Amino acid sequence: MKILLTGATGYIGKRLLPVLIESGHQVTCCVRDVNRFNPPDSIKSKIDVIELDLLKTSTLKKIPKDIDGAFYLVHSMSSSNDYLKLETESAVNFRNALEQTNVQHVVYLSGIVNESALSEHLTSRKNVESELEKGQFHLTTLRAGIVIGSGSASFEIIRDLVEKLPIMITPKWLLTKCQPIGVADVITFLSKSIFNEKVYDANYDIGSPDVLTYKEMLLEFGAVRNLKRKILIVPVMTPRISSYWLYFVTSTSYKLAVALVHSMKIEVICRDHIINELLEVEPMSYRSALERAFSKIESNEIISSWKDAYVSSGSEKTVSDFINVPTHGCFKDRRESTVEDVFSSIHKIWSIGGKNGWYYGNWMWRIRGFMDKLVGGVGLRRGRTNPEALHVGDALDFWRVIYADRDDGRLLLYAEMKLPGEAWLEFRIQSGILIQTATFRPRGLTGRLYWYAALPFHGFIFNGMLRHICSAESPA
Repeated sequence: MKILLTGATGYIGKRLLPVLIESGHQVTCCVRDVNRFNPPDSIKSKIDVIELDLLKTSTLKKIPKDIDGAFYLVHSMSSSNDYLKLETESAVNFRNALEQTNVQHVVYLSGIVNESALSEHLTSRKNVESELEKGQFHLTTLRAGIVIGSGSASFEIIRDLVEKLPIMITPKWLLTKCQPIGVADVITFLSKSIFNEKVYDANYDIGSPDVLTYKEMLLEFGAVRNLKRKILIVPVMTPRISSYWLYFVTSTSYKLAVALVHSMKIEVICRDHIINELLEVEPMSYRSALERAFSKIESNEIISSWKDAYVSSGSEKTVSDFINVPTHGCFKDRRESTVEDVFSSIHKIWSIGGKNGWYYGNWMWRIRGFMDKLVGGVGLRRGRTNPEALHVGDALDFWRVIYADRDDGRLLLYAEMKLPGEAWLEFRIQSGILIQTATFRPRGLTGRLYWYAALPFHGFIFNGMLRHICSAESPA
């Protein structure tokens, strides 16, 4: 069967795609930016890719007329202050576009909405479901709570809290109950639902067998990691304070923290488990989901991470917007040196950032990251998904990978930190020479002052980084 997969570059979409291919389906992947779509080589010949934006109806004409089913996995609760309206608009546009095709079945992954008073985040999910229900096709909505898996936003936030704080002073919403679910089970439910007439025209809650408070989830995480943690609940934390608390302690963005805080006040518990019987699925426990996640992390098998999504930086722009480094009206810091071992230098370049650091003056990078976070930027909180591999679109500390070709010996990064301008950092190896170029396009007088203020540090940091990458010594 021919399936349309929206959100193919997202956390769930990346994991669902190979499962659909393995099941024998022909998949058309919908992406906003084809340049950052990096499917495994093993399935490239088995998929089609179209570039579209659900908010731009003209691009939806690219959707094939002969599709049989579709997955709606689009959600961006932290990318805009007006996301509730935009998400509804996206759903309407998608529904209208599908009316022009042969689609029979659509599966939508939503959030559990079993209370009358919903947060704006959960309201947006419910509104999308309501709009999709109006379509002339069968709709199945799977409603999930917190998704636990390597690289998921919820998992990374819990991980940050437990591993960074021996003692936590937390808001009272930590006593709210929820029903988490492992990401592997989410993928199983999705793949087993498509074209299954048993689940047509209905919505179902999916979750693990465990109903836990957020406090219990944190303590269980600590137990899995053999970490003793003490949690104190205080009733005086306002939503704003709670959001800042999450923002500064964890890897989340501030917009995402606000959305999460408002959602965490509401219980998300499955109404029933009918879907388990219909699809013959027995979801794993919360503890098993945690153990599975760490197994993937330890073996560097993280297929997708929320940190690589554009919402981690709050940006609506795409990789294509920055692939051409400007030359006019820019300041440049260009340095070059002969590399002692090309293979070693390329390995260092592709391993830069995250826990590996920036090879020289790391304390200065950390200070810069902290300063960025103080003004609402991404800071160094995102790290990197894989310690050695980089792909176009990946987040790398406060940078975004714009171009990455090991054979070409070129890596181009774009800065997503708060700046009075735009910045690029490029590494290129040509004929045994490493050319390292920092480009800054200032915005007004403030941008120019910023460049000159940072100039003395450039000589210290960039020279040291260049020297280390070009040497044959270990990157450790």
